[in-house]
Order: sequence, then structure tokens, then C-alpha cells
Amino acid sequence: MSATSIGWAGLAASFVLVLVAVALSGWQRLHLSRSILWASARAAVQLLLVGWALRLVLDPDASVAWAWLWVVVMITFSGITIRNRAPEVPGILWLGTLSMFTVIAVSLSVIFGFGIFPIEGRTVVPLAGMMIGNSMTSCVLVGRRIVGEFSDKRAEVESRLALGLSWQNASRPYVRSALVTALVPQIESTKAVGLVFLPGAMTGLILAGVDAVDAVSIQLAIMYLILGSVTTSVTVMALGLSRQLFTRDHRLKRLSRPSH
Repeated sequence: MSATSIGWAGLAASFVLVLVAVALSGWQRLHLSRSILWASARAAVQLLLVGWALRLVLDPDASVAWAWLWVVVMITFSGITIRNRAPEVPGILWLGTLSMFTVIAVSLSVIFGFGIFPIEGRTVVPLAGMMIGNSMTSCVLVGRRIVGEFSDKRAEVESRLALGLSWQNASRPYVRSALVTALVPQIESTKAVGLVFLPGAMTGLILAGVDAVDAVSIQLAIMYLILGSVTTSVTVMALGLSRQLFTRDHRLKRLSRPSH
């Protein structure tokens, strides 16, 4: 067994940790054992299918066009996922899709435009996946927070509008608060990297035998990429959503309170 291949026996052995989680759930009567097993089985099936498909996309002889097609599929499904997680947010499907597209367009333009990574299937797909995966949660958070703020503080918003403020000025404090809430977790995660935890990309590179300093430089580039991606996505989501929640004559639309 090499450091980069654990084999089926190693994979099966790692499942012991899932059984530990199931046992602890049963001991504490959390009623999560079935969910844990289902999540583990679903993850295995999904990742194995993706791994098989990625073999074709990441083949050195394969056209990079297949990688870009994969990115389009990821953007499409990310929009659907965001909608499913926050269905009470008006226009969440197109806003989420637009946010993910903007993230991909801006971020990949920077990293490929400056030659940080080569334009190959092995870089396009993983980098796009990391950006989208990290941005989705933040987009859901900022969307739900804005709807929640406007629902809870409707009287305040309408009072500001009644005083003659435009919808942009009337909504700004609440949008700003939602943006801070969505960005703080990623900022804190960036602060703690290396001291509190070793990120997945760096850990994977080290396990694959890459020099630690090289692994750190790649991880730093990815962390900067993710931080910029999350900030871009939540900004697009917040600005687009706040505009959509007001009519053309600067009135706040009726909203459904987010369910928890």
C-alpha cells in the first residue's frame, strides 16, 4: 500500500469510524444512526461515480472542453442546490446560479490569466468545485439572513422608506449585517488555517508525497481563491436579492419568514 493509494481494504477499514459515530448516536439516543449510514452510503456512491467520470475528464489526452462542460453542469446543479436549501428566498434559483457563474468567471480569469495554474482538466474541475462548494453555503446563509432581517424589521425598513430614503439606503444596514454574518466564518477559517487545522488540499498533497513547502504554497493560493470566491458570491447574492425585494416605486414586498 502506498501513501497515495489506500486500497479497498483501507477504505473498508476507515468505515470503522462511521460505525463509531453510529454507536455514539445510539448510546446518546440521538436517533441519527440511520441518517449517518445513509449519508455515508450516498457519499460513497456519488464519489465513486464522480471518480469514474473524472477519469475520463482528467485524462491527459482528453480535450479540456470536457472539463469546462463539467463546470457548466456544476454551476447548474449548484443553483438548484441553493434553491432547495433556501426555497423561501425569492428568485433564489437564478440568483444562486448567477452568483456561482460570477465566481467561476472572476476567479478562473485571475488564476489562469496570471498563470497561477495551467489550463488543464486536472486544474479546472477541482478548482471550480472548491470555489462553488465553499460559496454555496455562504450564499444560502446571506439569502436567508436578508429575508429574515427584512421580515423581522419590516417596520424599520418601511419607516426609513417613509422618510424619503431610496430602497438602496433603506436596506443598506440590513444587507451589510447579512454580508458580515456570511463572511465571518470564512474569514475566521482563513485565520485558523495551519495553526488549528490543516486544510484538505494541503493534507492530500503531503500524503501524496509533495514537499511540505510546495504543499503550503498551493494551499495558500487555494485559500486566497476561496476567500475571494465566497466574498464575490455573497455580494452578488446580497445585492441582487435586496433589489428584488423592493418594487420599482421603492416599496418592500411581502416576505415569507425563513423556517429553521
